[in-house]
Amino acid sequence: MNRRVAFYTLGCKLNFAESSTIAREFEAGGFVRAARGERADICIINSCSVTGDADKKCRNIIRKASKENPGAIVAVTGCYAQLKPEEVAAIDGVDLVIGNNAKGTLVSQVVEFKGRQVIDRCDTQELTGFFAAFSSSDRTRTFLKVQDGCNYHCSYCTIPLARGASRNIPISDLVAQAEDIARRGQREIVLTGVNIGDFGRSTGETFLELIGALDKVEGIDRYRISSIEPNLLTDEIIAFCAASKRFMPHFHVPLQSGSNRVLGLMRRRYTTEKFAERLRAVWAQMPDAFVGVDVIVGFSGESDEDFEECYALLEGLKPAFLHIFPYSERANTPAVEFGGKVAPQVKRERVRRLEELSDRLHREFISRFTGSRRAVLVESLRTKQNTMFGYTDNYIRVELPFDKELINRIVDVTI
Repeated sequence: MNRRVAFYTLGCKLNFAESSTIAREFEAGGFVRAARGERADICIINSCSVTGDADKKCRNIIRKASKENPGAIVAVTGCYAQLKPEEVAAIDGVDLVIGNNAKGTLVSQVVEFKGRQVIDRCDTQELTGFFAAFSSSDRTRTFLKVQDGCNYHCSYCTIPLARGASRNIPISDLVAQAEDIARRGQREIVLTGVNIGDFGRSTGETFLELIGALDKVEGIDRYRISSIEPNLLTDEIIAFCAASKRFMPHFHVPLQSGSNRVLGLMRRRYTTEKFAERLRAVWAQMPDAFVGVDVIVGFSGESDEDFEECYALLEGLKPAFLHIFPYSERANTPAVEFGGKVAPQVKRERVRRLEELSDRLHREFISRFTGSRRAVLVESLRTKQNTMFGYTDNYIRVELPFDKELINRIVDVTI
């Protein structure tokens, strides 16, 4: 009987793309993916370590997987395994700790496991490999990894330590993967990575050249850019997406703070003025574009005045959605030594205010399109109310009566 493998993925879209690829590799090796609730012989946990809460969630998932699958081989990979391998190895039930450089060896390491705990990791400067990946669990959409690592070293962030320097594989390889995705019948690709606008560090190519090449792949109707730094969102990229029929009017642009003083403490590479100018450049060419924004709340040294500046900036710009993160200190980052720690109750109140603002901005964005006709890519999810969902080109979630014939089709609907 084939051994069954269960997968647990935490964190970013990049992790989901990698987990999906690891799952395909296990299946190619003769393993069977365990169904939900089915007892597994092997548990693969792809971990996240972006915040202290992420570490805690990973520990809980590891313990849960070990408890629910007694006797199973438990392998932990990802950023938590890379940054704190000994801490992960100390959790009861963990057999394999595999750092980010060795993700591609998971199948062979499980096959060769002899019952003695293995810790396989490397130092940050040795994180030079590229694990090519895309997700395949969704019939409609896939996340394609185009880049890994980051050279920015913001003062609060451990990602460069966990993922290494910025790197990528050639555009020709990514085009080949997109063609493979098209043959599988998926119609939308979300480009993902750590800092995708920095694409080309290891091949001498550019992100603009990448999207130009992907735009020509037959069978892919939609592309979305998962996240791009404001200083890397150039006029040329904006103009290309505005002219393309395949790149959707949808951007995710991290702000992190609406105070120039705090941006300086964070070691970000732009000002609030630059950020605002980039969003207005998008809307000048794509007035209907959905723009999501990342914000960190309660960074060390963030005063009430700094927060109010941030709130006013976002309220004035009116992005479609805010992703809000209370600041979490991470070991081995410069920000750990900063003074002016923000009290937890102050963080919670600032998060609450921004969440309310986000809800209001999202409602305002959606209301602009009530009564209009938009193209919707319909997904296969069926709800208890016998409805299904899809997304417009500009990322409005739309509910429709369930119709099996509409799955993975693009249809015009009235919002």
